[in-house]
Amino acid sequence: MPRQAPAPDEGGTPHPAEDRKHVVRRRWITAITILLLVGVPAGYLAVSAQQSRESGRDKAAKVGATKVRPGWPSKVQRSIYEVPIPPKAWRVGFLETNNWRTSRLYVQFAVTPADLDAFLADVGTSRSELTREVSVGAHDAAIAGWSWGPNNAWYGTTLELPNPRPTRDVTVDLTDPAKPRVYVVSTATP
Repeated sequence: MPRQAPAPDEGGTPHPAEDRKHVVRRRWITAITILLLVGVPAGYLAVSAQQSRESGRDKAAKVGATKVRPGWPSKVQRSIYEVPIPPKAWRVGFLETNNWRTSRLYVQFAVTPADLDAFLADVGTSRSELTREVSVGAHDAAIAGWSWGPNNAWYGTTLELPNPRPTRDVTVDLTDPAKPRVYVVSTATP
């Protein structure tokens, strides 16, 4: 049978006392170990939670948008809705709305006259096919936050394509012919 170590008060040899240097070193190692085992994962969780919150706010802002906001629609959106915004366009803004019946992409941008002609050719029309009218309906204009000033030179056309391709209402403000502004509502029905 194995023999048990004697109790210190029974005359056995007591363990030597740890000197102060070793006590301090052991406590530092314990503190660092606890910090690494608890602090690092806790810090990671805090950073991850913050990023998740920010991502949620960004998504909520996009989903909750009620007017056209500055920025470019994604390449996928431009492709699905067939709105080829010229690369050098400025004052670009967009809004996408979806429901179970239709999806719409509202886009606005300013271009040079040459880029306007290139855009119109890309969507299958030209300046000569534009008529002196606003082709975007009042309901869509209200959703996008657009208003049509009576003193502006508005020209428009509606480009209807067979399903599943989108129908596009294109309105161009040629009040300043050197800086045309383009407004497009592209409607897709699944």
